[in-house]
Amino acid sequence: MKSGGTSRLLRELRSLRVVVFHPEDQDGQELIGQLGRIGCQVKAFWPPLDKLPEEADLVFFAMRPEILSMDLPWLRRESSPPVIPVVTYENPVIVEAVLQLNAFSVIASPVKSSGLLTAIAVAVSQAEKSRTREKYVLRLEQRLTAQRKIAKAKAILMTSRQMSEEEAYDLIRNRAMTKRVTTEEIADAVIKANEILGFDVKG
Repeated sequence: MKSGGTSRLLRELRSLRVVVFHPEDQDGQELIGQLGRIGCQVKAFWPPLDKLPEEADLVFFAMRPEILSMDLPWLRRESSPPVIPVVTYENPVIVEAVLQLNAFSVIASPVKSSGLLTAIAVAVSQAEKSRTREKYVLRLEQRLTAQRKIAKAKAILMTSRQMSEEEAYDLIRNRAMTKRVTTEEIADAVIKANEILGFDVKG
């Protein structure tokens, strides 16, 4: 990451709205205290809630055996904030649970001041990059879907009106300009008309 981006990220960390799911023990108090010193706005709960507080930017999640089997709906949502597990000890069950959280960073218990800021910065940065990739993939999928619809609509017009491929596309584009809609919407209308009426798409 460029230095300018790093500086921006570090500034934004001070205004993060952080949810902490951690027992009210010494470790939990230390974590909340460290987050407060960074400047984060912290809300703490235990056990974890079925629904996240609104506008949460980051979640710390204590990996305790008694909550590993909990079904938390917000964890399955793509829009959920990044999660940082707090790991007390390591075994295959805990490691598997951490992987299922799709965590971008991890901190060890007992919580220490060293490494916490880095863990937060890594989690927030990686989550931001992940969202950017997801948006890019979604745009590609939408573009591919549109291209497939237009190709299918052209094939229908070429068959029903004995047009060339270029003429069929020009018709779709011109109708889109006249109706002030996208070529995909016109293509979709052609396809639906064909499905209902066969090749009767002359109207």
